[in-house]
Amino acid sequence: MSRVDELLANKFHCPRCDKQGASVEKLAMSGTGLSRLLEIQAHRYAFVSCKNCGYTEVFNLRILEGQDNLGTFLDVLFMD
Repeated sequence: MSRVDELLANKFHCPRCDKQGASVEKLAMSGTGLSRLLEIQAHRYAFVSCKNCGYTEVFNLRILEGQDNLGTFLDVLFMD
């Protein structure tokens, strides 16, 4: 599990059931035009699902992995 996956799973606080903890699944997708034709999967996302109720949020990995201080960014994001 990558650092981003671990932080997302550990810091996730479900807005629906108010529980903490989640599982993370990654998905990569191609764009349109040439990238679609060549099957270049430039768009990467993390689906974070609550372990209690299944509520799922989607995060853009290009943005999260580009942060210099990922821990602080996730603290602000999840209001921890």
